[in-house]
Amino acid sequence: MKYKVVTVRSDFLDKVRNFGIDDQNQPVEIMEAKGGEPCRDVLRGAKVGEKLILASYCPFTKTGPYKEYGPIFVLANSESGELDSNKLPLPNGSETDYLGHTFVLKAYCVNERILDAKLTSPEQAESDLEEFLSNEKVSFVIARYAAYGCYSFRVERTA
Repeated sequence: MKYKVVTVRSDFLDKVRNFGIDDQNQPVEIMEAKGGEPCRDVLRGAKVGEKLILASYCPFTKTGPYKEYGPIFVLANSESGELDSNKLPLPNGSETDYLGHTFVLKAYCVNERILDAKLTSPEQAESDLEEFLSNEKVSFVIARYAAYGCYSFRVERTA
C-alpha cells in the first residue's frame, strides 16, 4: 500500500518562525538544541547547537473532543533538505534518529475521531500501517511517541 508521510503544516511553520506565535496564539520558546530533540518539520533528531522553536501544535482541523494541542520542536531556520515522504522515519542507530523503538500509531476517520490504535515497533510498523490504511474507514494515521504521547507525524494514503 502506498502512503505519504506528512510533516507539520506550512502555515504553522510560517507563523512560528516569522511571527513567534503558535497554534494557541501564545509566544513560542526559542532554545539551543542539546541534541536529539525530535524536529517535526524535518523528521529527525536535532543536532547539538541547532536553534529550535518549542511551540504548541494542533494536527487537527475539525472541532470536537479529539481536537488537541501539544508541544513540538521545529528548527528555527528552515532546512532545504528533501524528506522521503514514501517511507517512515524509522531509527537506524544515528544520533539524529527520530522515532524510538516503541511508538504509537492511531487511525482516524474523516471526522478526525480515533478508530483504532496500536503500540508498535520499527519491525512491525509497516504492517500495522498497512492494516490501518487498508480499512476504507481510515482517513489518516498519526504517529505519536510512546512515553510522552507527543505528536510525531501524519500518514495519508496515496493513489
